[in-house]
Amino acid sequence: MVIRICGVNIIENKSILFALTSIYGIGKSRSKLICDNLNINYYIKVKDLNKEKINIIRKKISNFILEGDLRREIMLNIKRLIDINCYRGIRHRKKLPVRGQRTKTNAKTCKKLRKFKK
Repeated sequence: MVIRICGVNIIENKSILFALTSIYGIGKSRSKLICDNLNINYYIKVKDLNKEKINIIRKKISNFILEGDLRREIMLNIKRLIDINCYRGIRHRKKLPVRGQRTKTNAKTCKKLRKFKK
């Protein structure tokens, strides 16, 4: 039996605490928050949950912005920064580190992924 929440297949052999983190937008702390609010043990396996608990989890998760909507919102925020030409937007456009990291030695991934126009 495959359990789908927010369009994501949840792995049944994992504990609910870590299985919920496979959904984009839910990390370990939000997963703990959901389990605490619903009085679910962190380490119970997903396959051991009954349908009522799964439906309650689905209902609780529907209150958050997740998956495609969250990705779209993040992309729109980055696009807004680029459009207003702020410092962070310029760094995004040049594909350089945005949050103040040094670039002389440590920005290998950003430099590798950057595309030069000649």
